[in-house]
Amino acid sequence: MNGLTRYLLGRLAGLLGVLLVTSFVVFATVHLAPGDPVSFLLHGRPATPETVAALRAEHHLDDPLAVQYATWLGDALRGDLGRSAQYHQDVATLLGTRLGGTLLLVGYAALLVTVGGVGLGVLAALRPGVVDRLVLIGTGIATATPSFVSAIALVSLFSVNLGWFPGPGGTPEGLADRLHHLTLPAVALATTFAGLLARVTRSAMLDELGREHVDVARARGVARRTVVRRHVLRNGLGPVVTVGGTMLAGLLVTTSIVETAFDVPGLGSLLVQSVTAKDFAVVQAVTLLSVAAFVLVNLAVDLLAPLIDPRLSLLTHGEGTS
Repeated sequence: MNGLTRYLLGRLAGLLGVLLVTSFVVFATVHLAPGDPVSFLLHGRPATPETVAALRAEHHLDDPLAVQYATWLGDALRGDLGRSAQYHQDVATLLGTRLGGTLLLVGYAALLVTVGGVGLGVLAALRPGVVDRLVLIGTGIATATPSFVSAIALVSLFSVNLGWFPGPGGTPEGLADRLHHLTLPAVALATTFAGLLARVTRSAMLDELGREHVDVARARGVARRTVVRRHVLRNGLGPVVTVGGTMLAGLLVTTSIVETAFDVPGLGSLLVQSVTAKDFAVVQAVTLLSVAAFVLVNLAVDLLAPLIDPRLSLLTHGEGTS
């Protein structure tokens, strides 16, 4: 078995371990939270003792926590994620209806983060002085601004005052209209991450600009644009890709604030609503999906980084995990 295979098997085993531990922690946290789950299932309606007993038996609420978890885990391994008590749908079906909106929002935000973050970082590194200081000030403000503050400011300016974009809610028709509705949420979601990526890109570019082989290329009369493209930008992409991948994973797990603020029907807003309603099955499924996406994105970044920067050895990582 070679180093790459060992590395992949080790990471996949780690993924399964993380999902198992996370599933139990979330399961225990939700089930031990204050409040009687039956009251949430009844939505405040009066019920006879027989009805209450039937609900508790149906959802295994009288079983010990470990037994409840084992029952849920066995069903989940068979593809049965349970049924939403709030929406009266199978959880898998419910997630399918919400997943597309979240993926479109995250993809839009990731594009803004990549273009804006890398572009500003490169600009700051290649334009020392006023431009560099302005980028540092702007990205500093961006990284310090929470998503919900950005959301409020964007709605107030571009939706309420200028009327360029629709406000929260609404029913878009077609892809172009959906993108129009998602522009402000994507900007609110991307702002902090774009500021961070710009600073990482600037630092990586400045580090590469100061290396000896760059000075040698300049002394040989190689055009500045060629030096930047072949030596500086290419070699500086390693840390940028690594941090950018982590940020993409972060986008996946931080959509709840933005989706709730803009009333976007995605997984993030579904998670918030399900936690409030104590909809155990949905909370468990959305959380596990988010954790799995986070770990898989990081695995993809680890596999991609050596292809971009040959100085990073995937086999070294594999030997470190053995």
